[in-house]
Amino acid sequence: MNKKKIINDPVYGFISIPSAIIFDLISHPYFQRLRYIKQLGMTHLVYPGALHTRFHHALGAMHLMKLAVEVLRGKGHEITPGEEEAATIAILLHDIGHGPFSHALEDSLVNGIKHEDISMFIMEQLNAEFKGQLTFAIEIFKGNYHKRFLTQLISGQMDLDRMDYLNRDSFFTGVSEGVISFDRIIKMFNVLNNDLVIEEKGIYSVEKFLIARRLMYWQVYLHKTVIAGEQVLVKILKRAKAISAAGDALFAAPALDHFLKREVTEEEFFSEKTHLTAFVKLDDQDIFTALKVWRDHPDRILSRLCKMLTDRDLYKVEISNHEPDRDRFIMLKENIAELLKLTAEEASFFVFCDVIRNRAYNAGNGNINILLKNNSIIDIAKASDLSNLESLDRTVQKHILCYPRII
Repeated sequence: MNKKKIINDPVYGFISIPSAIIFDLISHPYFQRLRYIKQLGMTHLVYPGALHTRFHHALGAMHLMKLAVEVLRGKGHEITPGEEEAATIAILLHDIGHGPFSHALEDSLVNGIKHEDISMFIMEQLNAEFKGQLTFAIEIFKGNYHKRFLTQLISGQMDLDRMDYLNRDSFFTGVSEGVISFDRIIKMFNVLNNDLVIEEKGIYSVEKFLIARRLMYWQVYLHKTVIAGEQVLVKILKRAKAISAAGDALFAAPALDHFLKREVTEEEFFSEKTHLTAFVKLDDQDIFTALKVWRDHPDRILSRLCKMLTDRDLYKVEISNHEPDRDRFIMLKENIAELLKLTAEEASFFVFCDVIRNRAYNAGNGNINILLKNNSIIDIAKASDLSNLESLDRTVQKHILCYPRII
């Protein structure tokens, strides 16, 4: 069978599958599951075109790896065919551990286990299945290989993961502020002392990349309506798990039912195979099918929350730099409790506070280094003549207050 296929991608055009092992990994059920997990969770509630998937994104990142390797080889850096294939496998599988609705449910289904850790676990399972053919890719993914730049292409301040999702997310949402010069940046890639650097000519493209990332967070990823949709979904899962824990049967696909009935700790997830077996069968469709059925559940809270999401009657979200006024928060909670005949604890499903954070650049954690003409390097925040670039190297924290629009 010819496994060197070509895929038509709406962002980059034709993407080629470079080898038989990569074709087999893409064909594997664990990877095919990513077709049914949206890249941007609830963002389609604001930007209707944002229906692209983790499957799209993984293939796009794989394509960018091919471009990056070609550029670095052209500048005289040795990258063997084995290293290229291993790095390509690592970037292809970097998001394979994402669960339904991606980040929105990371703390709801598997008790806060990071998707990166699940990705690593799945890669190890696949490595056993493929008789050790992923060992080199895992070494690079973990950062244990001496050519550090290969790991930095997969996970770093300017990795190919971020480059693809910014480009792809701006394409599908139509938000032009997220458009980046990915091809220009990749052409400016170089290596110094086994670390990835950007040539001085690419400094303006890097500046645009960092600013685009910041703008996409506030305009897309942390848009208040996206937050509202994600918060409703989190509260639905919290209520469903409470109902299941009390012994009441809830309609759910077997894989979802597995996680509704038990709290799975990190140690249990990685030591008992039944949890991974259930996890790799979960996707967005399992969650949304359950929500449509739970709309008519006799539990008033679960039913109302499901109707809010499926009817797009979401929380009103207020974002501010300071904690919400305590007296107003209590008043809102009392009002919803009285209106819906709820206890104080039940009212917490409808009126609550939380914190959101955004950091466009994290200097000191894999800096973006600019390679100057004298062969020295300097951090982008210092090399840039943009006065606001250093401000991106700090965590912006904002407080949110959520409550139903009926009060």
